[in-house]
Amino acid sequence: MATTTKTTVKSKPVPQTGSTSQLKTLYYSKFIAELEKELKLKNVNQVPKLQKIVINTGLGRAKDEKKILEVATNTIRKVTGQQPIKTTAKKAIATFKLRQGNVVGLKVTLRGDRMYEFMDRLINLVLPRLRDFHGVNSKAFDPSGNYAIGIADQSVFPELSYEETTTIHGMQVIFVVDSHEPAHSRLILEKFGMPFEKENTK
Repeated sequence: MATTTKTTVKSKPVPQTGSTSQLKTLYYSKFIAELEKELKLKNVNQVPKLQKIVINTGLGRAKDEKKILEVATNTIRKVTGQQPIKTTAKKAIATFKLRQGNVVGLKVTLRGDRMYEFMDRLINLVLPRLRDFHGVNSKAFDPSGNYAIGIADQSVFPELSYEETTTIHGMQVIFVVDSHEPAHSRLILEKFGMPFEKENTK
């Protein structure tokens, strides 16, 4: 009597760090195996991986308007769950009346579960709230495969009240992907549900 054997694709176990987000679970239980096959990689260690998400905002007005610094600090703290760090000018620029050490921005780096949770909320709650949204820019990858999204108005984040958005400021969200290939980075972000704009084929 002939017997049949079933080949199973092994996936990496999900690292346990307390509560685990759905996207993180999907990446380790499903996406790794799919990416290895679709990209025709030699081993699982070559599979692209989201390393971190960096959120930053420029505060060119902060030296003249202290309120913008307070508002932007509150925004980033609420939408990321982390206290942002201040970035300062490394050198003085007389043309812009900028002194060395002036606060010029805020930055937060997300990793692990908090990174996946932020990405989930950004893709499913925040981006659909953008006015006239038809997808994110498919050409915003750098040569290393990192991807950036610019958000002009913080009011699209549902965590913020109306009073917290009366002073408008923007921010940039950077997805740092260990892939070194923009095409590979795009594929992993698509797996996570990133809604890229449809390219014009005409």
